[in-house]
Amino acid sequence: MEDKIRVLVPEKDVDAKIAELGKKISEDYAGRQVHLVCVLKGGVFFMCELAKRITVPVTMDFMSVSSYGAGTESSGVVKIVKDGKDVLIVEDIVDSGRTLGYLMEILRKRNPKSLHLCTLLDKPERRVTDVKVDYTGFNIPDEFVVGYGLDYDQKYRNL
Repeated sequence: MEDKIRVLVPEKDVDAKIAELGKKISEDYAGRQVHLVCVLKGGVFFMCELAKRITVPVTMDFMSVSSYGAGTESSGVVKIVKDGKDVLIVEDIVDSGRTLGYLMEILRKRNPKSLHLCTLLDKPERRVTDVKVDYTGFNIPDEFVVGYGLDYDQKYRNL
């Protein structure tokens, strides 16, 4: 199979949007510290660039989560320490909302001071789980996308 890749959002537009999101988050969290929680692996590129543009104090965590298929169950113990923090989940893309809905439900049970969601890319028409996105970089069409952390079979994250 020959890979056909085209630019959906130019790098300069991504940079400008991340600066805009960083400014808005800084305003919204003025006088507070924001605890960024990156959803691995795709969110790493976005969170690092976003963190550099946030002017309030920032701490960071990383979580690896994925959708469970029908009939599967968790095979381990999860330790999550987010109690009493202003938590901002940073995601590369929101699609169906299933994974983030699950993650946000789990984090809410840890009693954060606040819990919000920031995504670089959003496909709202694909949503099957009601997830409120507080900060959105770009709404995109229902296309498979790679680059800026997003991958296909662990390839193309670096585009």
